[in-house]
Amino acid sequence: MKSPAPAHMWSIVLVLPALLAVLQTTTARKNGIDIYSLTVDSQVSSRFAHTVVTSRVVNRADSAQEATFQIELPRKAFITNFSMVIDGVTYPGIVQDKAAAQEQYSAAVSRGESAGLVKTAGRQTEQFEVSVTVAPNAKITFELVYQELLRRRLGTYELLLKVKPQQLVKHLQMCIHIFEPQGIRLLETESTFMTQELADALTTSQNKTKAHIRFKPTLSQQQQSQNEHDVVLDGNFIVRYDVDRSVSGGSIQIENGYFVHHFAPEDLPTMPKNVIFVIDKSGSMSGRKIQQTREALIKILNDLSPKDQFNLIEFSWKATQWTPSLVEATEENLKRATEYASKIRAHGGTNINDAMLLAVKLLDSSNQAELLPGGSVSLVILLTDGEPTEGETNPDSIRRNVQEAVNGQYSVFCLGFGFDVHYPFLEKLAQDNGGLARRIYEDSDSALQLQDFYHEVANPLLLSVAFEYPEDAVEVVTQDNFRHHFKGSEMVVAGKLQDQGLDVLSAKVSGQMHKQNITFQTEVSVAQKEKEFQSPKYIFHNFMERLWALLTIHQQLEQMVSASGDELKALESQALNLSLKYNFVTPLTHMVVTKPEGQEQFQVAGKPVEADNGLRDILRVQGHFSKSHAGRSRLHKPTGARFHLDPRLDGGVTALRQHIFPGLHGSPGDPNLPRLMGRMPAPPPFSTGAPVVSSQAASQSTKERDKGRSYLNPGFSYLLESTTPDDLPHPADFQQFPIILPLPGSSVDQLCVDVHSREGMKLFEDPEQGLQVFGDYENGGFSSIKVNIQEPHLHIHATPERLVMRRDRKSSEYKWKQTLFVVLPGLKITMDKMGLLQLSGADRVGIALVPMNEPQKGLMLQVQDTQHFSNRTDGDLGRFYQDIVWDPPVGPDDTTRTLRVQGTEYSATRQLKRKYQGGSKGTDISCWTVKI
Repeated sequence: MKSPAPAHMWSIVLVLPALLAVLQTTTARKNGIDIYSLTVDSQVSSRFAHTVVTSRVVNRADSAQEATFQIELPRKAFITNFSMVIDGVTYPGIVQDKAAAQEQYSAAVSRGESAGLVKTAGRQTEQFEVSVTVAPNAKITFELVYQELLRRRLGTYELLLKVKPQQLVKHLQMCIHIFEPQGIRLLETESTFMTQELADALTTSQNKTKAHIRFKPTLSQQQQSQNEHDVVLDGNFIVRYDVDRSVSGGSIQIENGYFVHHFAPEDLPTMPKNVIFVIDKSGSMSGRKIQQTREALIKILNDLSPKDQFNLIEFSWKATQWTPSLVEATEENLKRATEYASKIRAHGGTNINDAMLLAVKLLDSSNQAELLPGGSVSLVILLTDGEPTEGETNPDSIRRNVQEAVNGQYSVFCLGFGFDVHYPFLEKLAQDNGGLARRIYEDSDSALQLQDFYHEVANPLLLSVAFEYPEDAVEVVTQDNFRHHFKGSEMVVAGKLQDQGLDVLSAKVSGQMHKQNITFQTEVSVAQKEKEFQSPKYIFHNFMERLWALLTIHQQLEQMVSASGDELKALESQALNLSLKYNFVTPLTHMVVTKPEGQEQFQVAGKPVEADNGLRDILRVQGHFSKSHAGRSRLHKPTGARFHLDPRLDGGVTALRQHIFPGLHGSPGDPNLPRLMGRMPAPPPFSTGAPVVSSQAASQSTKERDKGRSYLNPGFSYLLESTTPDDLPHPADFQQFPIILPLPGSSVDQLCVDVHSREGMKLFEDPEQGLQVFGDYENGGFSSIKVNIQEPHLHIHATPERLVMRRDRKSSEYKWKQTLFVVLPGLKITMDKMGLLQLSGADRVGIALVPMNEPQKGLMLQVQDTQHFSNRTDGDLGRFYQDIVWDPPVGPDDTTRTLRVQGTEYSATRQLKRKYQGGSKGTDISCWTVKI
């Protein structure tokens, strides 16, 4: 059971990363606040997402209670409206110039009034929060609206709803409408809380151009047990989709005089690339960081194409190159490179300047020697976790040095590992040289983040892409020139048409392919395109003008990163004017939220930026930040303030930095730091979103969670036709378990297989099923199992520690015992809280995996529905699904016989084995056993 939230407090959290929405309420009904309605309505048209969150609550207590509305929204999304309706009176949020809102806020603080400056950010989201006092029996309605342009990454657009109400809600509904005139090619759903009962509350419908997903659970479906506060809903709900596309000039949509042009040709050959990986191995990278970097680098190297060239540079005090020049990605070179990468160790300082100049020098020398293939793309990928401390340490000087050396010939991509990194410097360095920066978050999946970023830039298709429209047809456009186009991404141009009537809009897109130029042309009927968006009721109308404004603001904010002087002022002025005109909360504006008289008069919501993502943005402080006369941030801590630490941080002390709290002196290792923090409340244990419980309660929870699991035997793995975790053995019953293969149509309905320890086993391969299963078997159990499914394209790599699922080129990590419910075309993937992972589908062989933790770690493998194996099935276990020839039993007790498969003879012995199906102690069976 979850622990109750603090009294007189409830909250709702909504998150949307590419449309990420999180609903969270943190109060039990006994506190008086009852959420009787909570709805999320998301309308996506031409990748533009318009989301409305409406929450209705009532105070059923006899006294006034505080209600807190808490929203997490994606970094790229802009809040465009917020209001509260209390006793029939509407209290709106008003978007103002940041300076004016700050002045109003500071004036309130100086008068001694309590005011909140809300500005927090997480890994993919930022948080908005408003508190208001609710009178007895009074009702209040919160409504928040925000908008975002969904970006295509690794071949899909993603909508994620994280659902965590923590109480039963009478009317709970999430409704998503997707309208893509281009045509919807792919639609998938995934959930980390879905049970079979909840799955019945989910409806999905789709035709060529639209999809509708609705989730509306009843009270009984939400309830996990008789305790009304123990609800099932706690996790993520994800929708992934992609659209039809071709190698033509892309898709142009038009509405009310504005247009958007989406362009992402896929059927083009990948251009060869020359890539230099520049790896920070300074002392701050020691431990988990360098370990994950090595892991990611080795996998990235093995993903290089044979036509690519590469080199490695590692740096600390000085920079060292792996080989004197770039080398081809041959099997031999990749083997040597992975051996080198596996030995990288962290120590020393951070000399970014010399490392980057060495990388450029390597490319220059190869270019001068005409060793770079014609039509190839040259990339420098820098990974660092800190600021420059050796050699040239001035960031501006390093930027100038690198930009002069690159001279527009190559592209620089910067990956900032963790929160200590000087991210604004990396962002400017990348933008100066035609690349982009990305923060890599310290987490268990850091290596996957690195690999995913590489996959984003691993397949360049076009260079120097330019969009052209007739001058007499188009008035203004967003960015229309792009340095690269990578497979799996998408270029988007939006603009305004000329006022006079236009019959046809034509467009030309030109770019450079491998060793040749290419031009794409398209034209559309304006009247016909306008008509597509006029009638549907399921879309947010007049969205295209807002799409143009949102995209323009984003691009101006990006340009401001490396701009200065008059250029910076001009960009800031333009972005501010658009933000105010379209009522967007951007880094240049704040939203002032007014409240009823007698309460805190207002709160100010500001939008954080990536560069500001320090402790103040990581800790959610229910206190207030204001400016002192000295101009430094000062923390006003109200009584009972609570600090919530982000689980990504290694520790509360390491997060405290001078640049975050200028008034707080001392380094992370400063022995005086605890004294300096003496007036601050002690942070609670790190949490991943679950309520904090006492150590005793945690111990009890652990016991409850592991109840029925302690008997798992990691030393043995076996396959069962329909075994569940509840059927697993008690420690007293441990024995050498076989693998049990159901053999449909055979004279023997099941075969027991004893396996000797062996790495790299090909267990099953069935080309008709499109299925491959590989495993490493040691000490009586599987230490690794890989499952490859051809259609839909899916790769699963399971170890006793974690589960990694790669769909096309995007990887996701899951923890065992994390509920999972994924519906792909023709395939369903489920995992329950006991850790049973199942892959099943109509006319498919079912594969299931179960982690085992005692007395040692291992994996158990199961197969189901084996009648779907074809006669072409092969592999160490799959061969037994070929035609098997059994000789008659021999021996004094008929306990020995021979079987023949594919010309190989096996001696089978009749033995008593235990099959765990239908009881915790299992069932003894007489089984013909072979050894392989």
